[in-house]
Amino acid sequence: MNNESRRLPELFGSMVFDEETMKDRLSPACYKAWKKSVTDSTPLDISTANEIAEAMKQWAVDKGATHYTHWFQPMTGVTAEKHDSFIQPAGGGKVVMEFSGKELVRGESDASSFPSGGLRATFEARGYTAWDPTSFAFIKEKSLCIPTIFCSYSGHALDKKTPLLRSMDAVSKEAVRILRLFGNTTAKRVIAQVGSEQEYFLIDKEQYKKREDLIMTGRTLFGAKPPRGQELEDHYYGAIRPRVQAYMQDLDNELWKLGVLSKTKHNEVAPAQHEMAPIYTDANMACDQNQITMEIMKKVADRHGLVCLLHEKPFAGVNGSGKHDNWSLGTDSGENLFKPGSTPRENAQFLLFLTAFIKGVDEYQDMLRATVATPGNDHRLGAQEAPPAVVSIFMGEELSAVIDSIIDDTAYTNTGKRNLHIGVDTMPPIPMDNTDRNRTSPMAFTGNKFEFRMVGSSLSISGPNIVLNTMMAEELGKFADELEKSNDFHHDLNTLIRRELTAHKRIIFDGNGYDEAWIEEAKRRGLCNNISTVDALPAYITEKNIELFTSHAIYTRDEVFARYNIHVQNYTATISMEARTMIDMMRKEILPAVSMYGSQLCLGLERRKALGLPAKYEETNALNNCMLADCLSDACDKLERDLRIVPSDDEEAMRYCHTVIVPDMNECRSFADELETITSRDAWPIPVYSDLLFSEI
Repeated sequence: MNNESRRLPELFGSMVFDEETMKDRLSPACYKAWKKSVTDSTPLDISTANEIAEAMKQWAVDKGATHYTHWFQPMTGVTAEKHDSFIQPAGGGKVVMEFSGKELVRGESDASSFPSGGLRATFEARGYTAWDPTSFAFIKEKSLCIPTIFCSYSGHALDKKTPLLRSMDAVSKEAVRILRLFGNTTAKRVIAQVGSEQEYFLIDKEQYKKREDLIMTGRTLFGAKPPRGQELEDHYYGAIRPRVQAYMQDLDNELWKLGVLSKTKHNEVAPAQHEMAPIYTDANMACDQNQITMEIMKKVADRHGLVCLLHEKPFAGVNGSGKHDNWSLGTDSGENLFKPGSTPRENAQFLLFLTAFIKGVDEYQDMLRATVATPGNDHRLGAQEAPPAVVSIFMGEELSAVIDSIIDDTAYTNTGKRNLHIGVDTMPPIPMDNTDRNRTSPMAFTGNKFEFRMVGSSLSISGPNIVLNTMMAEELGKFADELEKSNDFHHDLNTLIRRELTAHKRIIFDGNGYDEAWIEEAKRRGLCNNISTVDALPAYITEKNIELFTSHAIYTRDEVFARYNIHVQNYTATISMEARTMIDMMRKEILPAVSMYGSQLCLGLERRKALGLPAKYEETNALNNCMLADCLSDACDKLERDLRIVPSDDEEAMRYCHTVIVPDMNECRSFADELETITSRDAWPIPVYSDLLFSEI
């Protein structure tokens, strides 16, 4: 074992004020009070908060920190932080380093400067951040970062963490009710567990700086298909190039310092594409750490002369990037509730939780789709590389056979025929890898968890996990209401499971999600196929979904509409920004370049004709250049005209951008990309895909 490997346990979490550090630095009474606050959701008294604040400050100062910040997650999709130093005047021109419990527990920010979706007027500025004691503080760039929630002066949640914590409490409450029915009297809490695989692209910084579209929008708005893409399938899991390897090693070290359980790294399918996957942790910490990961990925890339692209589809014609959200439920004693068991009680409990999940996905498929709906993800979903826009669940051959036997009340065959009576007879144990994986499924059971594959690479994973948690709370609550009244538990359990699996079997599909036949089959089954963000977003404000969130106190009705409004406005803002960038590039780079190149071709044509030489190449290309340049100019004019008349109403503007501006942009791109293929490399004004994807980085 080398020195670096030996010091890894010391490196890991060295910049985190974690539980072990708290044990070392807090009095036993203070540590016990903090622990009780976390496990029982009880408030901390001010004396405890003061002791924690002092210990936290002293630890941070010992690590070289000079500032602290309440680190929160507004509805921008990224994190926010306002830094204050620890210094306080001590008289005589001196300062002392101080940090109080009040400063730890609560901060203030300008709420009107963040998206509120109508919850706050511009003049209503006050907002509050409040410490989340369930997520550890950490040091980043010499600032102590304290994870917090963010709410308005009137108490509305303005962030992604608050509803996530609410949803975790809701699913815990209802899951514990179910566990009690199966005789578990010790579990106090059920914890949503999440692991998020993160895909990304790395490109050379100097090439990036020459592309206005990448700088402004995160994706290439122009670019012809290169001679080579991913056809040879040689990049996936291939040997990692030295410069990328150095980046990945540096990234791991930075993430490990911050307690992020970065486990796996490899090349992904597309050229210049890679993936990082962490070990599971609770949903709250997983969401925090994924936000940290995305930030650190970009910063580490910069010091390696690289740029990390997290857009869902930075390059047309090659695979885009997703984020596989692996979700499960576990008790506070470590029992995974989606792990099939080998005893009658375990089988029945597993099947009940499985049934709740299947029912929840079927009933709230539109809401799950809406949580991953963004302009960037519209380029990816269904593009022969990611799941289709239709939500379905892959169960695998063995579990599908179990479900069919329950629905049909027939013999279940595995190691011999037996009748499956839930909770009485023993179902043979289902091994972890009981079936092949299905990479086309939006929601796949993978042994003891579900993998939600529709999430886009740049998204916060809070939204999807809020819905997963809340829908499970809803279904488990309904099951508990029914079974708690039962006089014959095993009979009524069997009846419930069979009834609900029969009613919701339509959501289960084990075949090829890329096949056009599945889209037709899904339509026949009555499943949603909300292809675009514009199709998907209205799910937020259907009465069924509003009732789901409000009944479990995840969101108020106003908070639901606020999130819908923010997503609607974001769609228009994103498309408009991309369109303006296109116009700028066409007017200032592409059209001048192809016009000059066309002039050169015409001069060459005249010279050859004057000399009586053949000039077929010059004549053909000059003609094509002029025709395409005129077409591009006309298309640019139309895009510019249409962009001036975007409706003022938010919903109308979103639909207008989808039906008018996006087709205009596609038209512009088609002419520009064709021009790229007939223009001299020296004359083309921006790096092409071959430069961006295959440069020796």
